Amino acid sequence: MKILKILIGTILLLTIGFFALGLVKPTIQYDCEVTINKPATEVWAVMSDESKMADWISGYISSELISGTSNTVGAVTKINVEENGQEMSMQETITAITPGELLSMDFTMDMMDMHYTLKLENKGSSTLVKTSSITKGNGMLYKSIVALMPAAMEAQEVQNLNNLKRLVETNTTNYNN
Repeated sequence: MKILKILIGTILLLTIGFFALGLVKPTIQYDCEVTINKPATEVWAVMSDESKMADWISGYISSELISGTSNTVGAVTKINVEENGQEMSMQETITAITPGELLSMDFTMDMMDMHYTLKLENKGSSTLVKTSSITKGNGMLYKSIVALMPAAMEAQEVQNLNNLKRLVETNTTNYNN
């Protein structure tokens, strides 16, 4: 009987701790950057090329414009991705865009919402790509889950940026036509 009380007490304590984590840290933020040895105009062109998105965004399947005009503030797009063998959809809304310099978007999913900003800075013949992500879980369960995920989410962003770097630096498509 004493072991049962200890087991129930431990489970209860862990459950309270888990949900408290979501109260203490309901939002996570991380920043990443990579230098790409190509000019910002080419980086922008490659990352905007929908036919190449699956080559640098992990799990990317497809996108479909829902409303607005593509690549303008207010445009809403449904993005389909695969993660761990499971297909998920999210809604992307462009909140700011300056071609060749800045792209800011809000992503909405069942589990969480994310504000994502990507900036390109010309550095002579190379480009510094900086991203910033602010993520918040939706509901207490997801807030707690998201609070446990910052390292994994940042690692995924680093992988995507390194994929973009490799893709741009090996690009043979001429976007100047």
